[in-house]
Amino acid sequence: MNMTRKFQTVDYDEALHQIVTIEECLSPNHLARFIVTIIAQLDLSAIYICYAPVGGVPIAPEILLGILFYGYATGLFSSRKLEKATYESIPFRYIAGGLHPDHDTLANFRKIFLAEIKDLLVQVLLVAQEAGVLRLGNVSVDGSKIHADASKSHAVSYHHLLELEKQFTQEVEELFALAEKVEQGDLPDGLNIADEIAFRQGRLVNLAEAKAVLDARAQERYAAEQATYEAKLRERAEKTEQTGHQPGGHPPTPPTPGARDDDQYNFTDPESRIMKNSTNKGVDQHYNPQVAVDQASLLIVAHTVSNHPNDQAEAIPTLDAIPPAVGKPKAAALDNGYFSAKNIEQIEARKIEPYIATGREPHHQSWQAYLAEQPAPPSPDATPREKMAYKLQTEIGKRIYGLRKCTVEPVIGIIKEVLGFRQFSLRGLLAVAGEWGLVCLAFNLKRLHILMAG
Repeated sequence: MNMTRKFQTVDYDEALHQIVTIEECLSPNHLARFIVTIIAQLDLSAIYICYAPVGGVPIAPEILLGILFYGYATGLFSSRKLEKATYESIPFRYIAGGLHPDHDTLANFRKIFLAEIKDLLVQVLLVAQEAGVLRLGNVSVDGSKIHADASKSHAVSYHHLLELEKQFTQEVEELFALAEKVEQGDLPDGLNIADEIAFRQGRLVNLAEAKAVLDARAQERYAAEQATYEAKLRERAEKTEQTGHQPGGHPPTPPTPGARDDDQYNFTDPESRIMKNSTNKGVDQHYNPQVAVDQASLLIVAHTVSNHPNDQAEAIPTLDAIPPAVGKPKAAALDNGYFSAKNIEQIEARKIEPYIATGREPHHQSWQAYLAEQPAPPSPDATPREKMAYKLQTEIGKRIYGLRKCTVEPVIGIIKEVLGFRQFSLRGLLAVAGEWGLVCLAFNLKRLHILMAG
C-alpha cells in the first residue's frame, strides 16, 4: 500500500451529524417537486368528501397521493417499501414533509380511492392540454399481459375439477353411510364424521362456483369464436363471388361449445386467467391491460383492463375510455390482434379512422417494399380485409400505422422494463383496473415532467 500519498477520508461518526437541507438535494426541476406542484392544481374534493367530519387527524390526501404517484413513477409499488422510503429517500421525505404514513395507511388509501385516482388522470390530461403539450390527434392502441397476484399452484383445471367433484361426492356418501353404522364413540381418536362431511361439502360448494365460472367463460369464448368463424365464412363467400372459384386453403373449422379440459380457475384471484406469456411460450395467471397513447405526446389518454386472453374485444372499450373532455382522436392504429370487420365498422361509427394490421408485420421491411408502387384501389365489393390492406399501403396509412411501433409499444415497454411494473398488487378485476389507472397516471406524470421541461 502506498502510504506516501495523502487521501481525502471520511470521519463516519462526524458524517452522521452532517446537516443538509432537502432544497440543496433536490434540483428545482426534480420529479418530486413537479408531482407536488401538479397535485396542488388538482381538484381533490371527491376524496376529501369521503372523510368523516370527526375523529383523529388524518394525513392529508395530497401527501398520500404524492407518495403513491412518485412511487409508481419510479418503480416502487409496495406499500411497505413506500413507508420505508419516507425515512430513507430524500424525494419521499420531501413529499411526505417529514411524516411517515405506515404501510397500512398507504395500502388502504390506494384501495379505497382507486376510482377517484382514475378520475385524476383526466385532470392531469387537462393540465397537459392547458400547457400546450397535448393536442389529441391520432392514437395508438395496444395491450400486454401482466401477472395477477395469484399463483398457478392455486389453480384447478376443468378436468381435475370434475374429478375432485366426483371424489368428494363419493366420500360424503361414504361418510354418511359410516355415520349410520357406528356410534361416534366407536371411531378412532381425532376422527369426527360431522367435521369431515362439512369439510368436503365446503369444498364441493367451492368447486361448484368454479365450475359455474368456467362454464360461463366457455360460453363467452364460444360466442366470440362463432362470430369469428361466421366472419371467415362470409369472407370466403365474398371471394368466391368475386373470383368465381373457391379460395385456396382449408375452410374454417367451426368452434366446439363447452368448457375444455385445460380451462383453469384460480382460487387466489378467481377473476384472473391463464394466458400465454408475452416473453416466452409459457402460461401464467394474468390480466390483459390496454392503453391508448397519443402519437404526438406519448401520453396515455385511455386505459382499460380485461381478463380476455386476446385483444380483439378490447379495441372499442379502450377507445371509448378516452375522456370526452380530452377530445376525440382522428385516427387509431392497432396491430393485427384487433382486426375484425366488426371492429372496423364500430370504430368508423365513432368517427375515428381505423388503421388495423391485417396480418403479422415483418420485423424488417426490405428496401423494395419502401420503393414499391402504391397498389390499385380495391373494388367496391372487396372484403374488409382487402380494403384495410390497401388503406395501410397509402401514404397516410403508412405514416399513421408506422407510428404505432414507436409510440404505444415504447410506453408499455417503459412501464414494464423501466418502471418494473410486472405484477399487480391487488386482486379482482375492479381493483386491478384501478391499479392500472394508477400506473398510467404515474407514467403520464413522468412523461409530462419531460414535456413541460422541454
